[in-house]
Amino acid sequence: MNKSKDIFITGFALFSLFFGAGNLLLPPLLGYNAGNEWFWVTIGFMITAVVIPIIGILAHAKLQGTLYDFGKKVSHHFSLLYCIIIYIIAITIPSPRTAAATHEIAIHPIFGSRPLITSAIYFSLVLVFVLNRSKLLSFIGKFLTPLIVIMLLMVIGIGLLSSELITSTSQFETPLVNGILEGYQTFDAIGAVVVGAVIIISINLKSNASFEVKKEWIIKSGFVAGLGLFIIYAGLISVGAYYGSEINIDENLSSDMKRANLLRAISGNALGDFGNSILSILISLACFTTAVGIIAGTADYFKGLLNNSQVIYTITAIIACIFGVVVGQLDFHSIIVIAVPVLLFIYPITIVLILLNVLQDKYASVFVFRAIVTITFIFSIPDVIGFISPSEELNTFIEYIPLAKYSLGWVFPALITFLVLNFKTFTTKVTSN
Repeated sequence: MNKSKDIFITGFALFSLFFGAGNLLLPPLLGYNAGNEWFWVTIGFMITAVVIPIIGILAHAKLQGTLYDFGKKVSHHFSLLYCIIIYIIAITIPSPRTAAATHEIAIHPIFGSRPLITSAIYFSLVLVFVLNRSKLLSFIGKFLTPLIVIMLLMVIGIGLLSSELITSTSQFETPLVNGILEGYQTFDAIGAVVVGAVIIISINLKSNASFEVKKEWIIKSGFVAGLGLFIIYAGLISVGAYYGSEINIDENLSSDMKRANLLRAISGNALGDFGNSILSILISLACFTTAVGIIAGTADYFKGLLNNSQVIYTITAIIACIFGVVVGQLDFHSIIVIAVPVLLFIYPITIVLILLNVLQDKYASVFVFRAIVTITFIFSIPDVIGFISPSEELNTFIEYIPLAKYSLGWVFPALITFLVLNFKTFTTKVTSN
């Protein structure tokens, strides 16, 4: 075992499994709209798109199990339901979204083909990779990720060197919060609990190393992936901000078309006509690796749930790819609209499960898990209702909950619950010291 080499290959593979359609399309428009406040937007975006996901990988390193282990302290039935919801979300929203983005930005402008053809070919190739998962980690880590990173750094580096100083003003009242909420749309926290399990199974297939060796391997690989995500996100946001005064985007376009047009314009300005070809390849590769990770993770879970059956793995992968083809007929914007209320519900629960699982057990007892997940669930309900059916009565109620107007009403109640329930533990530790 070449320790350093394996860590970097795994880290690169993890980066690539994280980095998909939303990760590429969301940051430039976020920076464009943030203008001179791009730094604060970047900080917010990093919290939900980098920090929380990498903590999720650290939790996986500690547990070295499956997604089920993240919620088992709440209860068996909760964890089972949570896993099923997460995997259904994964194969019906972020996975098809990768095909929709690939079609709209990389395939249709060149070939003019229909979404059905793109999705069918795309998910057929995804299925081939998923069914050959023993070679998955090595191929993605050695070949696909370096190619993606080189292309991204070319666009970002040349773009920053060739652009003028930022002159546009921010369109956001609270850039930090806007960055946090936009980070939800990357699905990276959900991605962490899904693809982290894929990484663990791939490592187990590749190595018979001890628990502690694998723990160190996963942690260091997580930091490699996190550093990569940080550099790329910060670069894409800053490039969007720097080009804000040079590129005019039609405000009548949908959000996804704005994102696509801005990315094309940045790539074109940075690399000329060659930039559009680079962009098409980049989007296709980034989306493809994410779809492979999501579907492999889903198939792994149901395989483990049903007596470790390889037949179940294959059937689940085929069903997931069929879902991808069907939902992939929707445009990128429609999939995002569907995703928002789902994210407002499941993302806060996922975040608290990640944070609790990375803590020492004395701070995260069964009772603490149950109480905080319950409180988080209750205080996320107004956010979901407010998005689906806003009303004056609800707005009046929300005013009394800190941060609720920013769709973060669950944060303070969950934090206070954690501190209160651990008050005795904290005071005992202080007294003993």
